[in-house]
Amino acid sequence: MAEDSSVRSANRWRTKSVEQSIADTDEPTTRLRKDLSWWDLTVFGVSVVIGAGIFTVTASTAGNITGPAISVAFVLAAIACGLAALCYAEFASTVPVAGSAYTFSYATFGEFTAWIIGWDLILEFAVAAAVVAKGWSSYLGTVFDFGGGVTEVAGLEVDWGALLIIGFVVTILAVGTKLSAGVSLAITALKVAVVLLVVAVGAFYIKTANYSPFLPPAESGERAGSGAEQSLFSLLTGGEGSTYGWYGLLAGASIVFFAFIGFDIVATTAEETKQPQRDVPRGILASLAIVTVLYLAVSIVLTGMVSYTELRDAESANLATAFALNGVDWAAKVISIGALAGLTTVVIVLVLGQSRVLFAMSRDGLLPRQLAKTGRRGTPVRITLLVGAVVAITASVFPIHRLEEMVNIGTLFAFALVSAGVIVLRRTRPDLKRGFRTPWVPLLPILAIVTCVWLMFNLTGLTWIRFSIWMAIGVVLYFCYGRRHSLVGNRAR
Repeated sequence: MAEDSSVRSANRWRTKSVEQSIADTDEPTTRLRKDLSWWDLTVFGVSVVIGAGIFTVTASTAGNITGPAISVAFVLAAIACGLAALCYAEFASTVPVAGSAYTFSYATFGEFTAWIIGWDLILEFAVAAAVVAKGWSSYLGTVFDFGGGVTEVAGLEVDWGALLIIGFVVTILAVGTKLSAGVSLAITALKVAVVLLVVAVGAFYIKTANYSPFLPPAESGERAGSGAEQSLFSLLTGGEGSTYGWYGLLAGASIVFFAFIGFDIVATTAEETKQPQRDVPRGILASLAIVTVLYLAVSIVLTGMVSYTELRDAESANLATAFALNGVDWAAKVISIGALAGLTTVVIVLVLGQSRVLFAMSRDGLLPRQLAKTGRRGTPVRITLLVGAVVAITASVFPIHRLEEMVNIGTLFAFALVSAGVIVLRRTRPDLKRGFRTPWVPLLPILAIVTCVWLMFNLTGLTWIRFSIWMAIGVVLYFCYGRRHSLVGNRAR
């Protein structure tokens, strides 16, 4: 009995070798087509990162949590992302296989950890795609002045705008990844132009008085939030809340982190890249550098145009709000159109990332392998349709509020694990060919882990409770299905 227990324990920590992971990419029925260049990857990264975060989260966070100090919050979030990006770049160039952090964890920590991180990525991509699709629908109503596309069907409120964007995205992804890259390039060019317009036009309306106080004094009472509604760090250290002040700045960094989510999706397309050892690191680092510069410029201009109290008091504050409050209505309209375009590409890349993670998990047998079959165009059509259906139902039927924090905690967890994996793989497999090497190992990965965990602790206690429940469900599913159907486990028997 003790022997059986030890065998089961060993099975949970069995790893899938890098060589086996790469060999599995040549299986005819589950082979992905290699179409992408480093420029395509950079476009994917920029197209998903410049979206809901910059068009909506920036203004609401500045008004309700950080004040003008939001630019510092962006710097803190960018540092965390930059450290993690260097670790992702090494892993993606060493293991150029679909699945991102899931695949990397399988090669280093073993099957159970890989499943946990895969389950975590499902949460990250699916919830993010649903949130952004709902935001897209809202902007569609604003641009065309019809008040949104929500109607009641059989007692349920159905968001037709969200259904429309998901249907469009699923169609182009099923046709081919290269086509979606081309669509993303065209739309990304438009929204980057809109962001540059925000900076160029908004700079003329900056009032230096709006930067004072740069870090507003902490608030207490109902507005500050309390209990599970405040950051976990504030709660554990006896703070009265996490609105403004130093607690607010740290909480703001954890929230605007949502604006950077997406560069890790570049790693999920490694298997579809022509020269992954060279191009994946380039795509990851280039996309992150571009968006960091744009975010800092926008946050400085935004908080200079209007007082943070005006953003706080505005209903559903976003970038367009600052221009409307300054009487520049034409710019507000252009920004709304840019946001509509921007959110389109965000949904494209999020659904792409979600489908590739599920594809990798299905190919390994941890989910039904039938889902991993690719069509004649070299895309996982079955999984793409399944992901599209789940996201469409979630976005069109269920009300979604404050779920950006759920996305953040899942992403930060993945970043920390990938950073730790770099240290482990350097020691266990020093012989592997690495197209990119993370500098200052193990110091830099350790800093990445500490930074990510720190940001996680500055999310609300309620977010931690929801995240724990989701992960508990994942553990049950692994032991009920994944452990018994694992392809790696079956090969070992």
